[in-house]
Amino acid sequence: MPELSQESEGRGAVLPFGLAEVTGPSMVPTLYHGDRLVVQYGARIRPGDVVVLRHPFQQDLLVVKRAAELREGGWWVLGDNAYAGGDSTDYGAVPEDLVLGKVWFRYRPRKPAQRSPLALVRWALSAARPVFTARSASRRLRAR
Repeated sequence: MPELSQESEGRGAVLPFGLAEVTGPSMVPTLYHGDRLVVQYGARIRPGDVVVLRHPFQQDLLVVKRAAELREGGWWVLGDNAYAGGDSTDYGAVPEDLVLGKVWFRYRPRKPAQRSPLALVRWALSAARPVFTARSASRRLRAR
């Protein structure tokens, strides 16, 4: 159930930003398999932010989820795709020290079939987008 392939991690880095690649469907429609992420490590996390964290039971595995609410045991995190699983409904609240950073942008790489000028323009206009905070995260939490 991997969610991110690690390209760089912010700890010990000169800049607090890093890159990661999404591998899995748990954040669809916000993030898709193959998306690249710009992550700010050590950023202040608020409910609704998309975050990168270490899996509570397999700490060498990085996952991306939405921080729904801060509870006594840590952050309650949810995937945007309720059918994919692999979030706090499976493993409970994630301790704050396992939450590494906040996702600011997603970048979708160009597909090899996108060669026509029109396809390249479409890709250029939609490839990089900010990842917004979802104000409805706490509403989704109550629905579960």
